[in-house]
Amino acid sequence: MSKLTNNALVIQLTVSQATMRKRDKKATQEIALANNTDVSAGNYNKALLPMAQSLSDVHKKTTLIRQMYYDNTLPWGIEGTMLLPSANYLSYMGKFRQGKTEWTTLVNKFLDDYPTLQSNAQSFLGSLYNPSDYPHIDDLRDKFSMEMIVMPVPADDFRVSISDSELAQVQADVNARVESATTKAMHEAWQRLYDRVKHISDKLHDHKAIFRDTMIDNTKELCDVLKRLNVNDDENLEQLRAEVESSFTKEHPESLRNDPHLRIRKANEASDIMKRMGAYMGEL
Repeated sequence: MSKLTNNALVIQLTVSQATMRKRDKKATQEIALANNTDVSAGNYNKALLPMAQSLSDVHKKTTLIRQMYYDNTLPWGIEGTMLLPSANYLSYMGKFRQGKTEWTTLVNKFLDDYPTLQSNAQSFLGSLYNPSDYPHIDDLRDKFSMEMIVMPVPADDFRVSISDSELAQVQADVNARVESATTKAMHEAWQRLYDRVKHISDKLHDHKAIFRDTMIDNTKELCDVLKRLNVNDDENLEQLRAEVESSFTKEHPESLRNDPHLRIRKANEASDIMKRMGAYMGEL
């Protein structure tokens, strides 16, 4: 466990943001009455700021930041808490800080637009407009936050005043949890590489299949990040990662599309890698 304690951190991304959607009780009752049903049959949820592009931009950026969070980390057994290998810390945190800066800029743009968007909503929503639905700008600003919590991986060095027997049990429980979480994290790393190779294999074996340039671009990105996610320094994973990188990331998508001999050769290489990966993954 000491190796993992030195080689990784536990992190948690927390994001809050306003959706600007609300259940309209009156409209829900009217719809239920018009359709001769009970109000429990459904809800009418209205967009408080229709056509609010600046709010949509915030939500899209949040999605990208969350995806980057999961792409650069491994699961840690508690939902939302992830394992960040130390080797990937500087690379990922630089990307996160840049993403958060851009997100904050988009939030400020939305807040600047808010008075105009509310005024436009009054015309757009008609009788559905209710001024009490709209928070004051200061309260709305408080709804937006993004934080990254960084913690050490739990170690087996407990300096607490409990009995030796209790301490031994706590240490055993933590050791078991860390071992289980590490196994799950490494399986996730293997699974990401396997899924990527399977996608390549499926596309290349089907001569009618259409694939985009991103098939190769995404493979390059995954191979790059997996170098830093291999928290256990798994030699087999690194060997196959390097093989995938060598076999597929240097090929131009147009060559794979237009050269049938190259396409089938690379398809067979992908199948071979998948078979060898399957054997290793079965041992995890």
